[in-house]
Amino acid sequence: MTTTSSAVKNSNNNFLPPGLVSNLQEVLLKRKGADDPDPQSQSSSAAKPPTVNDESAEPSSSSASNSGRVDDQPDSDTSKPVILVTNGDGIESPGLTHLVQALVCLGRYNVHVCAPQSDKSASGHSLTMRETISVSLAEIDGATAYEVSGTPADCVSLALSGALFSWTKPLLVISGINRGSSCGHHMLYSGVVAGAREALISGVPSLSISLNWKKDQSQDNDFKDAVTACMPVLEAAFGDIEKGVFPRDCSFHIEVPTSPLANKGFKLAKQSLWRSTLNWQAVSSNRHPSSGRFMSNQQILGMQLAQLSRDASAAGAARRLGTQKKNVEVVESVGVAGKSDSNRTLRYFRLEFLDKDQGGEDEDLDFRALENGFIAITPVFPQSQVESETQVAASDWVSRALKVGQ
Repeated sequence: MTTTSSAVKNSNNNFLPPGLVSNLQEVLLKRKGADDPDPQSQSSSAAKPPTVNDESAEPSSSSASNSGRVDDQPDSDTSKPVILVTNGDGIESPGLTHLVQALVCLGRYNVHVCAPQSDKSASGHSLTMRETISVSLAEIDGATAYEVSGTPADCVSLALSGALFSWTKPLLVISGINRGSSCGHHMLYSGVVAGAREALISGVPSLSISLNWKKDQSQDNDFKDAVTACMPVLEAAFGDIEKGVFPRDCSFHIEVPTSPLANKGFKLAKQSLWRSTLNWQAVSSNRHPSSGRFMSNQQILGMQLAQLSRDASAAGAARRLGTQKKNVEVVESVGVAGKSDSNRTLRYFRLEFLDKDQGGEDEDLDFRALENGFIAITPVFPQSQVESETQVAASDWVSRALKVGQ
């Protein structure tokens, strides 16, 4: 799979925030366009939709153009239900590729993809606030696909908003397939689970899928086998959603064992308290890819900022775009250069998840079912389900500590 993007992408050795670089270059390009004496060039630039990139298809109606919404591909069959796919590993991951290919081959659905442009595996349910995100067209055979500079929750929220696609409620949202288990407390960290949870919060049925990837044992083709193993669950979900009998109050997270085709069948599981050991390691500055580049990048930034007028200075610039149907406020923050401190010492740390033995003999726990070779299916609720005894104990403590109700 190949992707095309006009979004600004930082290299690994760039210390500048991606949003800062993207907005800075956009303002510089606009300034250059304003100084261009060629009227044809100016009219061409003005004709571009303000919130989509050059690769996006030109909207077919004035209302779509004004709102910045990207219409579906011309050959999409609007009579078919829409399946939305996202993930946490990024749009180029093999898990998403094999999943989308299988859905397209069914021939019964319009498959749309809205996924992060880079790995957001442990981003949790974070949303991008006070910064703009970029969206660009991606090439996936048989699907309408876009890569987004935000998180999985951003992708699903944007896709369901009506600002990007012409629809707002697909038949089903599928998030995955993730590289690595998301059992237990990892569901709180997991970007792939958050993508499905965001759909659930928005009232759309959803599933998330993870493969229990093992280093030096698993290979990319295992994702294709994982899709095959999960297809009975997907087919059941498609049918029950269309019949109106699919559960509305929860999503489902599917954990596929390391050898997908050797699974022992499906098992309804309960979320456990399992978690990996969080191992933080200090990293030497001469091994860190960004060390030694900070000052040079700041100098480049200063030179670029010097080219901008006062309205694009360190405080940032804001502009309002008026449309016929709605007003969209876009804030372009070019950031603050900040005060340099030559005496400041930077230290670098890297987080790794280390497996550890887990207690708990309940065979219905998610990680235990996975270890035993089952495909574990765990209900995921939009809020914590509190046991009655825990609720009573919490209420008693609040009453005693704060003398509530006395």
